[in-house]
Amino acid sequence: MINKKIDKKFILPIICSAAILRKEKVFRALLIDAKMKKISANKIYEALLQNYLFAGYPSALISLRIFKEYFVRYDNLPTEDFNLYHYQKLGEQNCRKIYGDKFEKLISNVSSFSPEMSKWLVLEGYGKVLGRKNLSLIEREYCIISVLAALKFEDQLYSHINGAIRLGAPEKFIKEIISNLKFLQERKSVKLGLKVLDKLLRKRAGDNPAHKKN
Repeated sequence: MINKKIDKKFILPIICSAAILRKEKVFRALLIDAKMKKISANKIYEALLQNYLFAGYPSALISLRIFKEYFVRYDNLPTEDFNLYHYQKLGEQNCRKIYGDKFEKLISNVSSFSPEMSKWLVLEGYGKVLGRKNLSLIEREYCIISVLAALKFEDQLYSHINGAIRLGAPEKFIKEIISNLKFLQERKSVKLGLKVLDKLLRKRAGDNPAHKKN
């Protein structure tokens, strides 16, 4: 089966994309493979949970229900105190890690057409969801990159690839995550994702003074 060709360290991102694209047979096969390879049930749960940011509650509910069929027991996290100040602070910290000195520009741009979305992006996205435990921020970014490439959201993909590299992600690792979408028969997504990655790498190289001297 196709999942046998996917290395253990790349399973989470492709699971997320299979779920979000409603590739149920492949999704189930990947869950079985992940279980055989002893991938943490908590990590899978967290990765699928955050998918609601990109495909909505219906998609997340469907995939989590299927997940429960294969992982009957997993360690539920204690109920969190939904403290808005805490999520706002955590969200801003995480968002700054991803966007760096572009954070203020991002918030300003989004606020110009939707003040609510600019606040929710930080509070809901980077605070309440991406700030949860059991998955590191860079692990979450790997899953997000796969999902955004699968959904062909070019601008957001560019930003999150950049953010992942800022967090220390190897370029080859990101390329492999995107290339693995071919196992879902998403060749157009692979082509788009690799194009965005190449565009970003050329931009980063052009902005690097050391590179210009060579």
